[in-house]
Amino acid sequence: MCRWIAYSGSPVNLEDLLYKPERSLVMQSKYSRLGVETINGDGFGVGWYSTVPRPGLFHSTDPAWNDRNLRELAALAWSGRVFAHIRASTGTAVQQTNCHPFRHDRWLWMHNGLINDFLKLKRDLTLAVDPALFPLIQGSTDSELFFYLALTLGLEKDPPGAVARAVGLIENIGRQHGVEFPLQMTVAVTDGETTWAFRYSSEGRSRSLFRSTDISALRALHPTHELLQGLSGDARLVVSEPLGDLEGAWQEVPEASYLVVHGAQAEVAPFAPIPV
Repeated sequence: MCRWIAYSGSPVNLEDLLYKPERSLVMQSKYSRLGVETINGDGFGVGWYSTVPRPGLFHSTDPAWNDRNLRELAALAWSGRVFAHIRASTGTAVQQTNCHPFRHDRWLWMHNGLINDFLKLKRDLTLAVDPALFPLIQGSTDSELFFYLALTLGLEKDPPGAVARAVGLIENIGRQHGVEFPLQMTVAVTDGETTWAFRYSSEGRSRSLFRSTDISALRALHPTHELLQGLSGDARLVVSEPLGDLEGAWQEVPEASYLVVHGAQAEVAPFAPIPV
């Protein structure tokens, strides 16, 4: 599987975000505590927004812990919305076009999990993608195809509904092919202004997902913590696993739910597939 983080708030230095926390994402690429695999070394990606709506992307097939270019970029880049992902392949090739996050116009998408028996389902799922979107698929992963199914089913107008419809479609096609539990997912998606994060699996045993608690309250609890003092009160993190053991810093996102983060507001709602 994989590990990812989604940050929004005041502009943060990418080195501070990706390298400096006690259990940073780069450290998790080598020593994940809550992932299916300890090592997530099959490439990585970072997506960030600056002064234009379309986000930048940096992908590499190197392990995140061993990429000098990531360190150079991170030291000199700041952003108020960052998606970062470390990959452990579930069977598709290790190549840049298979690294998350995936981008379409102003949208970013990243996924931890898999479509079970993907090769059985791939043809039927691919044929469900809008023909106008199909030529834009660059890689071979189930995660990117999942993104384009959500785009086909209305992601740009209704992200929660589109993801629910895409999940419903994947489960329906999976069960037609005899796959008992077609989907395992935590997903993050953003348009650059709002982030939606989903936790769901067909078997009801989803991969881990956490959100940060109120930064202002954390500052009061931990007045000497350097990273906390540099963040704005509306800073929010959604992560596959906590970036440290700081008391009171993290809340688990419930099973079969999704989180909406917009500015300082972070709301959780139930999630269920919509049959298609």
